[in-house]
Amino acid sequence: MRALIRSVVEGAGPTVHECADGASAVTLYEQVRPDWVLMDVKMPGMDGLAATRAIRRSDPTARIVIVTEMAEGPGRAAAVAAGATAFVGKHDLLAIPALFADVPGPVEGAA
Repeated sequence: MRALIRSVVEGAGPTVHECADGASAVTLYEQVRPDWVLMDVKMPGMDGLAATRAIRRSDPTARIVIVTEMAEGPGRAAAVAAGATAFVGKHDLLAIPALFADVPGPVEGAA
């Protein structure tokens, strides 16, 4: 799934970083401070919602897009409660570059 997402977003910015779990995403965010974070909910260890909350605590301006199979229902509410900027279903990955265009500012990377 990460390879597919990478192929969708690579043209939107010069650098794409990948992480396999939420704790790594939080650590990488602190090191790189990307303009956007694409976060899955289901990950080993720290899940994507916990990682989103941790990133938002350290940087309230972080722009985090939750990308998940659970596109509707309580998953969306949980993403918003965690601090997600946007929410995209895995069936609609082509919507991601449009999100980047809708929010002003450079797109330097994604984690």
